[in-house]
Amino acid sequence: MKKFLITLFLGLGIAPVVFSQTADASKSASFLDDPMLSFYLVVVFIFVIAILVLLVAVYMLQVLNIMVRQAEQEKAARLGIEIKPTPSAWQKLWDSWNALKPMEKEADILLDHNYDGIKELDNHLPPWWKWLFYFTIGFAVVYLFVFHVFDTLPSQLQEYDNEVAYAQAEAQKLQASNPVAAIDENSVEATTDALALADGKVTFLNTCASCHRKDGGGDIGPNLTDDYWLHGGKITEVFKVVKHGVAGTNMIAWDGVISPEKMRNVSSYILTMRGSNPANPKKPQGNLIEFEKSGVKADSVKMDSVKVQASL
Repeated sequence: MKKFLITLFLGLGIAPVVFSQTADASKSASFLDDPMLSFYLVVVFIFVIAILVLLVAVYMLQVLNIMVRQAEQEKAARLGIEIKPTPSAWQKLWDSWNALKPMEKEADILLDHNYDGIKELDNHLPPWWKWLFYFTIGFAVVYLFVFHVFDTLPSQLQEYDNEVAYAQAEAQKLQASNPVAAIDENSVEATTDALALADGKVTFLNTCASCHRKDGGGDIGPNLTDDYWLHGGKITEVFKVVKHGVAGTNMIAWDGVISPEKMRNVSSYILTMRGSNPANPKKPQGNLIEFEKSGVKADSVKMDSVKVQASL
């Protein structure tokens, strides 16, 4: 529709105005390359021609009416007959809607008021205005009973609540059908799937290794292979750091850059690096996390890195 409207402007002869905005030259170029451009131009051309033909037809009809009236007046003048103009169908409809009084009958509705020669006519409201007013009264009564007496239809607030409830239900269905889309820092669980971990390793090498080294030993960022963690070493805590980043550090937020599934995969892969003892690791930072003493099973956080690395 947007392309059609732009083409309409072109067809109406304002192309110089449209294309004078050189700041959007790339978008204009892409539009001109549209294979449907010829079709749009043809449609606009036909539309413009149809409007012009309609205007010419109306104008010619008016000219014809004027010529007919002039001929009738000339004929009546030759015969000495007085011609009274016959009102058109539109004029009759207009008069009935407004209940207009002809000039010769104004004396019948003239009031006795006289203010310095200014007189007042007892004109009533037009019928169309009165019927419209009666309709609004009837509509208000129906509206009152439908929405506030019998509660036949929902009010605006109820419609809003219904729409919100429907959206929430649809979101739950979507999450149920696509569990990956529902992954967040509260529901994430460490994966042991070899393909998922392989994907996590690729993400780590592409986005994380520049700060944490390829072996996770730490460089600008902290060492990821020891038991010292600045922001917690659980899968939910690692995922949260990956997703939201850490303010004031080089750890940026990856939310919106990579998918929740990839953030889960790379977080799970990071946990497999714990205890890998890389060469020349960075000194420990943060707090010592003793997973077994904290009630978290070691195999649920630190997976068998030998098997994982072998599967990769």
